[in-house]
Amino acid sequence: MRADVNGLSWRKSSYSNGEGGECVEVSDDLPGVVPVRDTKLAAAGPVLLLPAAAWAPFIRAVKGRV
Repeated sequence: MRADVNGLSWRKSSYSNGEGGECVEVSDDLPGVVPVRDTKLAAAGPVLLLPAAAWAPFIRAVKGRV
């Protein structure tokens, strides 16, 4: 799957610290796809593209392991 991720609006995870620390971010700008990036590494770094249908099961799985 490929998508142009330039110019997307990103939002930080609700688990990000309140001091503006860099964390996992997602974008809601692409219909049917959830772009995810880890800004601890680099804001301009790689972006993982998940099909929207896989996002909810992914979050459930992550929460089950926290």
